[in-house]
Amino acid sequence: MIALISDIHSNLEAMEAVLADIDRRSIKRIICLGDIIGYGANPRECVDLIMERAEACICGNHDQAVFYEPYSFNLSAERAAFWTRQQLEDEPKKSLRDRRWEFLGNLPICYRGEGILCVHGSPRKPINEYLFPDDVFSNPNKLLDNFRRLEEMTCFVGHTHVPGVLLDDPYFDPPDELAQPYKFELGEQAIINIGSVGQPRDRDCRASYAILNNESVEFIRVEYELEKTIAKIKAVPEIDDFLGDRLKEGR
Repeated sequence: MIALISDIHSNLEAMEAVLADIDRRSIKRIICLGDIIGYGANPRECVDLIMERAEACICGNHDQAVFYEPYSFNLSAERAAFWTRQQLEDEPKKSLRDRRWEFLGNLPICYRGEGILCVHGSPRKPINEYLFPDDVFSNPNKLLDNFRRLEEMTCFVGHTHVPGVLLDDPYFDPPDELAQPYKFELGEQAIINIGSVGQPRDRDCRASYAILNNESVEFIRVEYELEKTIAKIKAVPEIDDFLGDRLKEGR
């Protein structure tokens, strides 16, 4: 079994709750689909946990933005990215500071193994393309082009913070409309979004991750100390309060 996590966004309470749930299930392997940092108040701690616990981690757009520049970000995301960078720079222990930067700078754009492909955004634009549920109606050609690039692989993504399964009809099924666990065949053309650990946007405030077990995937929700996370965000002047308040609504 493999735990697939994504979009932690410096939310330490959510990350710790998910890791505790993973440990409770005796799952030893963890793959992170990116966006360890950005938005939240604990970037150092979240990077350290991923370095310690994840077998593999790929690059998300916020990881890239903090390491390079936050291009095409809205103002709230941009402000959080610059604050996050400063937090990593202000680490007093040089060896730890250098280790974190080296880790972020070396994140690959994809993971291939076990007959699956993992990217943060999409098969054709691994770091920053969104595949929204509404694309099945508003932009089906985008989805079909991504399916053409899958090369007979099932793909796992994050980025939109909305869990569910995209099929090449094209069609989108949220977890509550799927049998759990969802069964697929390796090589089946499906794009499976595992949701967000630290900032869900499907109107469910609980942390989201997925468990891959051979040819099935189970979507998991975990409660965490939400108010503690919100209070931390609001205590940082450089992070907009909105980024904390939205957590209560799962948006």
